[in-house]
Amino acid sequence: MSAILERELAPAHLAVVDESGAHAAGAGAQSHYNIVVVSAGFAGQGRLERHRRVHGLLAAELATGLHALTLTLLTPEEWRARGARGLESPRCHGSSKAS
Repeated sequence: MSAILERELAPAHLAVVDESGAHAAGAGAQSHYNIVVVSAGFAGQGRLERHRRVHGLLAAELATGLHALTLTLLTPEEWRARGARGLESPRCHGSSKAS
């Protein structure tokens, strides 16, 4: 996923964190990710357009086991205004191993 996002979005900042271990799928399942992309390419795009773009880029992964994404998709200016912080993933409401 990182390679795809790097190639297509040329991010100023990219973080891809596998959080599968906090869910029923378990560590190594590669099913739950928290992704932060900071890219000038998001300028002029609304939140929905940014999300659609990233989901489109990750369509193959979503079709083969990727189940949940927490996405923080910002321009460099928005990133600085937020204090360079991404979103925290919500707690699992299913069969969480982290509860």
